[in-house]
Amino acid sequence: MVTRTARPGSDDESGDADYGHLQLTTLNGWRGFVAEMHTAPNLLPAAVWTGLAEDKRDYYDDDRIDHHSRLLVVQTPTIRQVIASGRRLVQLNRNAHYGRCGLMVSGPARTGKTTALTQLGKTVEVIHRRRHPHAADDIPVVYITIPPAATPKMIAMEFARFFDLPISRRANITDIADAVCGVSRDARVTLVAVDELHNLNTRTRAGADASDTLKYFSERIPATFTYAGISLERTGLLSGTRGEQIAGRFGMVRTGPFSQDQQWTALIAALEDSLRLHRHRPGALPELDRYLHRRTHGMIGSLLWLIRSAAINAVLDGTEKITKKSLDAVDADITSESPAPPVG
Repeated sequence: MVTRTARPGSDDESGDADYGHLQLTTLNGWRGFVAEMHTAPNLLPAAVWTGLAEDKRDYYDDDRIDHHSRLLVVQTPTIRQVIASGRRLVQLNRNAHYGRCGLMVSGPARTGKTTALTQLGKTVEVIHRRRHPHAADDIPVVYITIPPAATPKMIAMEFARFFDLPISRRANITDIADAVCGVSRDARVTLVAVDELHNLNTRTRAGADASDTLKYFSERIPATFTYAGISLERTGLLSGTRGEQIAGRFGMVRTGPFSQDQQWTALIAALEDSLRLHRHRPGALPELDRYLHRRTHGMIGSLLWLIRSAAINAVLDGTEKITKKSLDAVDADITSESPAPPVG
């Protein structure tokens, strides 16, 4: 299934762009993300399309370009696994006073880790809102990212920033942590999603202390903690005494490139179905499945980049279709343009 995310509260006619919804690490940004409508623009009949006045044609094309530029959420097996595992852990931890279990999502870059983590958070929040329609002050999900070279205070400030807490410059980490934990309990936080965990270098003193700070929050906030990061098994996070504690409480979902198989072809077909192009021949992209796998090394992030870019070009240059030639004209990310890594 493919869904398109639309901007909440956008005003296209005025031209005013509200970019606050892009900041998922703030409460307002996260709520905007959860409230996004999943719709795609209708493709006009050919006779109507060719007869559009220039100003209306520009508006129509801009809407389709906007659609193609947005991230398409494809319900891959990994996303389904993360959502199922996360929801199960939320239920298991609901009445736990200590020793709550968590989930890690680990894999190479551009393999859908952040998408899986945020879709889990979105699912948990939507379910909570449906079950508690009058609890408008509840904050069931918190989403933060780990900054580079993170220290304990930096992590505490990321939590405070999400809640938009008025923290004094003189506040120490204990003051910040107490405020964060108090708000989390009052707001009935159910899930804490922590992204970019590979920025946590546990081989340094500051990184080890930051890891302990995360553990401290997980003990004081009665919620399920979920982490995502690049190749977490190789960061040292799971080694030593600290690592043993984490490994004993966290399950792991590993992401990776797609193989050249039916699942890959089905993914391409789902993406093609989301296109809004007037002259594109249905089935043209699945026929290029081998070519697309070679171009992207099976990375879903690279595939999205390639197809979205080609779709935007197709609207801008008036060809209204994606072909191998038009895909060849797109410069993809550096990783996918490099030789494929050796297998095994």
